[in-house]
Amino acid sequence: MMTSASAFKRLLATTLFGVALAGCGSASRPSPPAVTPMQQAGGVVSIPVPPPLPRTPRPAPASLINAISELQSGFQGKAGIAVRAVDDGWTVEAGGRQLLPQQSVSKLWVALTVMDLRDQGKIRLDEPIVVRPQDLTLFHQPIAILVKGDGYRTTVGALLTRALTHSDNTANDRLLTRVGGPSAVRSMIARKQLGAIRFGPGERLLQSGTAGLVWQPSYAVNGGFMTARNRLSPAVREAAMNAYVRNPPDGAAPIAIADAIARLAKGDILSETSTKILLDTMGRSVTGRARLRAALPGGWEIAHKTGTGQDLGRRNAGFNDVGLLTAPDGRRYAIAVMIGDTIRPMPERQKLIQAAAAAVAKYAGTTRALS
Repeated sequence: MMTSASAFKRLLATTLFGVALAGCGSASRPSPPAVTPMQQAGGVVSIPVPPPLPRTPRPAPASLINAISELQSGFQGKAGIAVRAVDDGWTVEAGGRQLLPQQSVSKLWVALTVMDLRDQGKIRLDEPIVVRPQDLTLFHQPIAILVKGDGYRTTVGALLTRALTHSDNTANDRLLTRVGGPSAVRSMIARKQLGAIRFGPGERLLQSGTAGLVWQPSYAVNGGFMTARNRLSPAVREAAMNAYVRNPPDGAAPIAIADAIARLAKGDILSETSTKILLDTMGRSVTGRARLRAALPGGWEIAHKTGTGQDLGRRNAGFNDVGLLTAPDGRRYAIAVMIGDTIRPMPERQKLIQAAAAAVAKYAGTTRALS
């Protein structure tokens, strides 16, 4: 029995050893691995990554929709309001798709063109520039007092600050000349896909045409424009105003402006540095103290641009404020409130703009309290 047991053990060991050898295979024909790794040149492993799921914006708040709709429909005149939540993605608008006169809001597109050229290395903010007497325009141009003899020497950046913070028409039009004229601004608007935003021919031609005049250099000094406009018959002025309001060459949809400002805030239009410079400059604006800014509670920040058109009797064509509102918690709202044609007095126009800003602030405050 001992012999049989020993023989059995030897047989079992031999069998197991043979099975092990069979599992290893021969050296000349190795068994393929179960999974062949995908390799690229340079040892880089390619791993398919599924595309990111599209971010679904939050639905627009019903309370703000109702508030904005009531404000717009209750105003006597042609008006549009648009609000875009920069961080949450929703949009609220009432009358926001019609083209309304921008007036000095259009200075924002000149500024964007300047900063876009800066990003391309084609312009510098410290670049010297001269404003000569032939560059003077009309209406609000505080820089005019500095333009004497062979001109006022300044920089592109200083003109940008004057145009945005004080709405200086001559500073803006000199920048317009520097960037290549209205066609260059229109090209920027199209290239950046800013939507339903027109850019007019510049302050001189725009304001002259709105009044029923053809621009002449003599209008730029000694009250020449106002004198010439006062000589026109009421019928001529009314016809010109009607034509302007019906099809404004500087018309823009409030919803397009709000979207453009939201994209600017997110860094979709300019470089990070240029975005900060532009928004910081807009934040130092001294115009429109009784418009958007007047309705914001403590802790809010605003970077904005106003626009005011000509009057004809009680009638006004263009009374606007657009900008970026930042709540104390950091959430941002792009807003455009535009009045295209109305006979309501200025305090009522201001109240409409204030009420729109107050509605945004109220919504933001309620949301913060619930979170």
